[in-house]
Order: sequence, then structure tokens, then C-alpha cells
Amino acid sequence: MSALIDPASVLDEHSMHEITEALTLFPDDQKQSAVLAALHVAQHQNKGFLTTELMDAVAVMLHMPAIAVYEVASFYSMYETKPVARHNVAICTNISCMLMGSDQIVDHVEKKCGIKLGESTADGRIYLKVEEECLAACSGGPMMQVDHVYHTNLTTEKVDEILDALD
Repeated sequence: MSALIDPASVLDEHSMHEITEALTLFPDDQKQSAVLAALHVAQHQNKGFLTTELMDAVAVMLHMPAIAVYEVASFYSMYETKPVARHNVAICTNISCMLMGSDQIVDHVEKKCGIKLGESTADGRIYLKVEEECLAACSGGPMMQVDHVYHTNLTTEKVDEILDALD
């Protein structure tokens, strides 16, 4: 556990409150179960990515070893550990979506935005997440998630409309 950091020196008041609220959902001996919610709060506070300092603060609040928090943050695709653009775009490339044309959607987005998977546009507007294994919308493929909003039955024209509407 990273006992050297005071969470209140890293997390703002709102984040501290949200994490404290999440902790109330679990028994005292299972506070680590709030790690997903706590990381989400910390990432949101930091405009889309987690720093070591934020993860250390979460570890202290949840009475967990810092390494355990790092492992969770690096395992789940909904967490970013480096700065990314304002809008997070994830295109499902699992077998169902791939059979419905997700590879063409990925190619189209890469060309349109001038980036590859795992990169952000130079203007900081769009981050194209590394390929997603499955986003659980198989009947609506090809599909993508933009800032956690699902868009299904994609065509290149529909993708252009969605991306062009982002600020």
C-alpha cells in the first residue's frame, strides 16, 4: 500500500466524495471491490487518463497495494494511463463486427483522422483506442463506442457524421 500519499492532496473534493460513496456499497472487509468505480472517478477528474499519483491515492483510499491498482488500470480497456484526446473512439473488431465490416470502418477512421489505432489527433480532438475485442453489441455490427455511447450498424457515411459532430 502506498501510505506516503494523502489522497486529499491528489483527488479533488468531488472525487473524494464519489469514491467515499462507492466504498459504502461494499462490506468493510471488501473495500477493494470499489476499485473500478474509484479509478473511473480519478480518470474523469484528470480529463481521461490516470497518473501514478492518482492510482496511488486510490490505493490508499481502498487500503490496497498500489501495484494491485496499477494491475487493474492496465488490464481493463476503459482506463488510460497516458494522455489522450477529448473524445474516446473504440471500434469493435471482434469476429461478429469483423464479419460485418469493422476492418473497413477502422481503415476509414484512420484515414479520415490521420492517425492509427492507439493514437490521438494532433488537435487533441479524437483518440482512436487500440482495437477492442468486444463491445457487446454483436447484432448491431459494425459498431463503435464514442465517449461511452454506442453507435451501431455503421457505414462510412454514418461514421463521418458522428465524428464530424464532435467538438
